[in-house]
Amino acid sequence: MLTPLGFSLLRHLSDGSFHSGEDLAATVGLTRARVSQVLKDAEAAGLALERVKGLGYRLLEAPRFLDRHIVQDRVDVLTSERGLSTPVQVEIVDQVDSTSSELMRRSQRKDIHGTALASEWQTAGRGRRGRTWTAVVGGSLTFSLGWTFEQGAGFLAGLSLAVGVAVLRALEAEGFTGVALKWPNDIIHRHLKLGGILIELNGDALGPSTTVIGIGLNVRLPDAIRKDITAPVTDLTKVLGKKGEVDRNLLLARLLTELAAVLDQYANDGFAPFAAEWQHRHAYQGKPVRLLLPDGAVVHGKVAGVDASGALVLADGPRRARFLSGEISLRRA
Repeated sequence: MLTPLGFSLLRHLSDGSFHSGEDLAATVGLTRARVSQVLKDAEAAGLALERVKGLGYRLLEAPRFLDRHIVQDRVDVLTSERGLSTPVQVEIVDQVDSTSSELMRRSQRKDIHGTALASEWQTAGRGRRGRTWTAVVGGSLTFSLGWTFEQGAGFLAGLSLAVGVAVLRALEAEGFTGVALKWPNDIIHRHLKLGGILIELNGDALGPSTTVIGIGLNVRLPDAIRKDITAPVTDLTKVLGKKGEVDRNLLLARLLTELAAVLDQYANDGFAPFAAEWQHRHAYQGKPVRLLLPDGAVVHGKVAGVDASGALVLADGPRRARFLSGEISLRRA
């Protein structure tokens, strides 16, 4: 686990230059032994270090850490340009158990509508179906956004799909191509998982509802971390290729702005206005797939699309069947 002093140490090393253990210890107020331990923790968290006798330590591919002022300023500019009605307030922390868990806890005592929380490191990041979300310090983008709707859970059934549309719009605006959606809430590139969406809901059946929209994106996954992930994955650095470096601050600002625009529209019109765009962006539209159901059953068919509520419509000859996300997983046939 990386401590606040540990993050101070990493920020000092983020210039990419060599720093001696003695200088690092004096700068951040740690012993040299503690500096050595923190750097081992950093390596375990996915950061690559180089050690050279007589020179000290330096970070390889030193990350550019998230900066709240940069993100907030950019969000404000984009929000003004788009004429959006809900301002998004950005908060960035070094470490938290889960950005979604933290926002949900806050929702019990105050309004979190329009509050965005991003973290460099999550100790208990969560994905769908209770899975852990593997993140890399400086190499991931993990954040959550609180939003309140006047309607209840039924109206919000297609929300994760609409959020997927917002994520792809943002990625394309920042120069990423070939990214697609996988029902119900995965972001993929060439069938490799790039990120995911997790919606948590608290409220009355008829509303109002407080939602926490959690998003995780792989920005740069070192090979050592990639080997520990069982699912086939990729990252935004590979998607971008030689076109340049991924600026997480600008990308986060774009994502939050697109989310605010989509959520405002969803509050008025539901999922229906996004259905056609979602189908166009679905990597498996019109293709044969198999669905793994919670009881272990497997359903085969061709993806006919999604309906106005966000349910997947599967065709098996002339028959049509609807499936809501829940605990269902989609696989290529």
